[in-house]
Amino acid sequence: MEPVLKKSDFYFELPQELIAQDPLDDRASSRLLVMDRRTGERSHRHFGDILEYLRPGDCLVLNDTKVIPARLYGERLPRAEGEARGIQGSGARVEVLLLKRLSSHRYETLVRPGKRLKIGDRISFGAGRLLGTICDIVEDGNRIVEFAYEGNFEEILDELGQMPLPPYITHELRDKNRYQTVYAKYEGSAAAPTAGLHFTSELLCKVQQMGVRIAHVTLHVGLGTFRPVKEENILEHHMHTETYQVRAEDAALINETKQSGGRVICVGTTSCRTLETVAGEHDGKIVPCSGETGIFIYPGYSFRIMDGLITNFHLPESTLLMLVSAFAGREQVLAAYREAVRERYRFFSFGDACLFL
Repeated sequence: MEPVLKKSDFYFELPQELIAQDPLDDRASSRLLVMDRRTGERSHRHFGDILEYLRPGDCLVLNDTKVIPARLYGERLPRAEGEARGIQGSGARVEVLLLKRLSSHRYETLVRPGKRLKIGDRISFGAGRLLGTICDIVEDGNRIVEFAYEGNFEEILDELGQMPLPPYITHELRDKNRYQTVYAKYEGSAAAPTAGLHFTSELLCKVQQMGVRIAHVTLHVGLGTFRPVKEENILEHHMHTETYQVRAEDAALINETKQSGGRVICVGTTSCRTLETVAGEHDGKIVPCSGETGIFIYPGYSFRIMDGLITNFHLPESTLLMLVSAFAGREQVLAAYREAVRERYRFFSFGDACLFL
């Protein structure tokens, strides 16, 4: 019988002041805690030192998703059909967070205040530049919203939308690009794959020059990445799905690395979850494919592809901390986190990084 893993098994004390509120001026100047996952031995470096831990023949796997300015603020329109065609709102402010694109005009969204918004309600954004109609209510109260507009949706969203920063970041982001990796390409995320925020274009060039391969996957990060685990028995936690894609040239690169004895090092838990999903469905191989994953990785999981992990410091009792614990050992990871607290590392999205090898 599988032992019960408790949410409280992944708790650690984190002072509020260690939650990073702003990105550093230099992406690669963040601190780096390096840990040997076999011995638990740790060292304290800076992110630019990561070159010392990579070897020719290794493969870095980057998630090239691009965060969209997915947070919109608007006004609820009157219910009367004649009035609803206008652009004057009722004065009731509404927040809409785009979670998943379902078609060219439809998104699954998180709406606040959700209980007041029913099927058929309309929302005006930017004095009518963008109109949204609630078409359906789905799991967890999320709303399906159909948008009407003239022109290019991406341009309108870029003009009206705000970057969907996590709830623990309260400072205003001055530069939208700082919540975006330098290699972001395919739009669709409601949150950044934050481990990649530490890389600069120059650092990635140095990585390639030393003979390290770079492969890309795409996983559009959803709001589920911030969803807390509520059940004490973590096996009862429900993971939400996220959309991924692996392309032929990247699949070949990753498979060649494994076959030649190189290490596959994932940049971020999203890259890890993508590779482990695909390998789990295709007998340990990475193949060109796309789909949705709700994989939940926790201690006891046997990794098929990943040999190393670059990741940020995660929330206590979170599914991401459970994934890291599965890879590097729960007690060792919690000891490393406690040491990071003592050493005043910066935590979460704009914080410092870890390297587990």
